[in-house]
Amino acid sequence: MNDREPAGWPWLKERLVRLRPAPRPGATPDVVAAAVVRTAVVTDSAAALPADWVGDFAADGRLTVVPMPVMVGPEIYGEGEDDITETIAVALATGTPVKTSRPSPGQFEQAYLAAQRRGFEAVVSVHISGALSGTADSARLAASRVGIPVEVLDSKTVGMALGMGVQSAVVAAADGRGAAEVRAFAEERLARTRVYFYVPSLEQLRRGGRIGAAASLWGTMLAIKPILAVDDGKIVPLEKVRSAARAVARLEEIVVADAAARPDGQARLAVHHFGNPGEAAELAERLAASLPGIPPAQISSLPAVLAAHAGLGVLAVIVGESSTPHKEPALAQ
Repeated sequence: MNDREPAGWPWLKERLVRLRPAPRPGATPDVVAAAVVRTAVVTDSAAALPADWVGDFAADGRLTVVPMPVMVGPEIYGEGEDDITETIAVALATGTPVKTSRPSPGQFEQAYLAAQRRGFEAVVSVHISGALSGTADSARLAASRVGIPVEVLDSKTVGMALGMGVQSAVVAAADGRGAAEVRAFAEERLARTRVYFYVPSLEQLRRGGRIGAAASLWGTMLAIKPILAVDDGKIVPLEKVRSAARAVARLEEIVVADAAARPDGQARLAVHHFGNPGEAAELAERLAASLPGIPPAQISSLPAVLAAHAGLGVLAVIVGESSTPHKEPALAQ
């Protein structure tokens, strides 16, 4: 059930194969004709994209995921480069300091130049909320150093909400769209995506500066369990609930109401967890029973860079909409 491939990916894979021209005689295998494939997409590992999905669409350089560093004690790990999930879980359980940082401008510069070498004419770079990380600032600095045009987009969100925007950008790029249209399609989808989540304790978010000290009192006064959301790029309190069980139940109710209000068949869900995969699977099953008209939720562990701040036991649900172009006249085949 983990990391299931949502509906629509087969269409995109087929589209990419049809758009990818046969190698020219004497050409190296990794060179793609710019006349056919013009726009590359770059993002960061906070997008929580499934590894197999990234592998499928990164093969020709169309998609690049720049890892975000995580510091556990004195050690620095790279998301996607190291298997750090267990390391972070142990660190959080034992009180070892866990911090995160933005990727360096040099990492983005390398990604943009690699796209240029592969024959792309422009890049759309989509990143974690600027209110939570300076990643987009690093991307902008890198963009000013390269010759290829780069559109840097602050997604104002995190996790698979960001991931869904990135996937939409890849869809538009695969359809032969230029950078401005790729960015516009991603922005439109990001604006229709919501993040709702529950954490057993707000302490880790407070330590990382992602919520204020006053808000963190919610988690200690009268055993209140807050339900949180991401609004305009910031983590905000949504509701106060008296118990963990009720918080999860209320999270489910909020998600079902949101998804049910979307156009018929268009809603898409993703469930994130950290250290509690069974609880996430049970939540996804209940959501599937309540929302039989949409594909089952993709389930995945939070990326390390987000888990470091959310802490153990988090349950997050992303509600977005389909990126499949056959439902979108502007991107029809």
